[in-house]
Amino acid sequence: MKTLSTLTLAIAMAAATPFALAQEGTHAGHAGHGAYDAHAGHAGHASETAPALTDGEVKKIDKETGKITLRHGEIRNLNMAAMTMVFRVKDAAMLDQVNVGDKVRFAADRDNGAVAIVQMEKAQSMTQ
Repeated sequence: MKTLSTLTLAIAMAAATPFALAQEGTHAGHAGHGAYDAHAGHAGHASETAPALTDGEVKKIDKETGKITLRHGEIRNLNMAAMTMVFRVKDAAMLDQVNVGDKVRFAADRDNGAVAIVQMEKAQSMTQ
């Protein structure tokens, strides 16, 4: 009987090893996240670094709704391809700093579950 129990335990441990290896690099309660994105999507976690700035062009400004339409390059921190889209701005004063047609550099991130512009500046002109 002791041999059967030892054999059963050995089989159970061998079966658990691939599962444990697959979970390596994640933390408790987040099964299924790979080591690379173990913290992805955690609203409320303080960001260690601000999102990288992305190049864009102002296509439309709607001060009433606090939104701006930008044609933009890839937004890496959001895994978003280049496109034209409408964004909320975290601070409505940002909309007073730009005009339609301006080239801008901006950072977008998740803010209360929605994608929003959290930083924006006019792009430096190449001719000064």
